[in-house]
Amino acid sequence: MKKIAGTVLLICGFAGVAAAQTKPAPAAAPPKAPSVSDSLKQMEHDWTDATKAGDADKVGEFLADDWVGLGPDGAKETKASILAEIKAGSMKLTSAEFGPMDVKVMGNVAVVQGSDTEKSMYKGKDTSGKYVWMDVFAKRDGKWVAVRSQLAQLK
Repeated sequence: MKKIAGTVLLICGFAGVAAAQTKPAPAAAPPKAPSVSDSLKQMEHDWTDATKAGDADKVGEFLADDWVGLGPDGAKETKASILAEIKAGSMKLTSAEFGPMDVKVMGNVAVVQGSDTEKSMYKGKDTSGKYVWMDVFAKRDGKWVAVRSQLAQLK
């Protein structure tokens, strides 16, 4: 009797091992692609990091050739003028802490609104403080680029 019980257990054990070996392992969930909103928020951080580093070429990658920005004094900047200022060192960003960002995506256009507190200099003048800003992005040739920006300093 022991021999039969042992044989049955042995057969059941082999069957269980065989069944366990043939079951496919649960598939790991594929990594989730970042949302457009998350990608644009990351672009804002990368743009700021490039500005802090004084890397005009990298900043240029975020800006459309027809980009126009309005500074806190209402002055109009173009891609060429802002990149020239970064290269010349007349615009220096030492640090920036972001507040919340709000992103509105409308097809191939998106608006990012946010705020930051920064330490900065512009043409030798301390421009540190709290800012609110808005960037408008367009998806061109499969890539998001900033087409318009506006910046205001809170007093």
